[in-house]
Amino acid sequence: MRRLLTALMLYCTWAQAEQPVLRFSVAESWSMPLVRVVDDQPVEGLLFDLMQALAREAEVRPQYHVLARLRLQQAMEDGDIDVRCYVSTRWFNDRPGNFVWSIPLIAQRDVLVGRPGDTQPVVAAQLPTQAIGTVLGYAYDTLEPLFDQGRLLREDSRSQQLALQKLQAGRYQHAVSNELSLRWFNQQVPPGQRLTQQAVLEEQALGCLVRNDPAVPTQRLLRALVRMKESGQIDRIVQRYGAADYTAAGAR
Repeated sequence: MRRLLTALMLYCTWAQAEQPVLRFSVAESWSMPLVRVVDDQPVEGLLFDLMQALAREAEVRPQYHVLARLRLQQAMEDGDIDVRCYVSTRWFNDRPGNFVWSIPLIAQRDVLVGRPGDTQPVVAAQLPTQAIGTVLGYAYDTLEPLFDQGRLLREDSRSQQLALQKLQAGRYQHAVSNELSLRWFNQQVPPGQRLTQQAVLEEQALGCLVRNDPAVPTQRLLRALVRMKESGQIDRIVQRYGAADYTAAGAR
């Protein structure tokens, strides 16, 4: 029995060593429910669960690189990362060189958020000149013309959670958030302190980019994502973080 256990342990060690190492990017601006980072490594969250599941499905060993959002593009160009998830085709003017798009996986709705008690729907284009809470390095297509005209002013934070915390503290009257992060934030505070959704700004489908390189099992990863989407595994991961209807655009 002891010899059998030793043999099994040796086999598992060998099998793991044979799996290719894939470098996944993690944006440091992400916060829960997308990801929680401890000591420069992700430990939980929707995207962490998704990337872990993808690594298991494709039989690769994940290695996580936490980067500032503004450094992600350069890391892709330099070949420092192999997989970048939670991205939209609309965020790029041209297809990133040497990377292949996955199918759409998850929906993201960007919403205009107001302070507790501000329940009246608003139209962003009709807001008076004011600062709007935003996240450093994020582009907001619907609001860009208003930023360019100076009718709205960006007040950047390093993460989505920090932008919402500043709104709750009264630093500004409105902020932009993805709907999933807003729901998560409101679950952590008393009812009277919950922020309000005042308008949907845009909705887009997000997927992953996989480096197209002989050293990367590109097609294996892309096929794994198709299986995960078709089996409902990705939807179940999203629902685990409190958003039962959040994959609609991804399904489309």
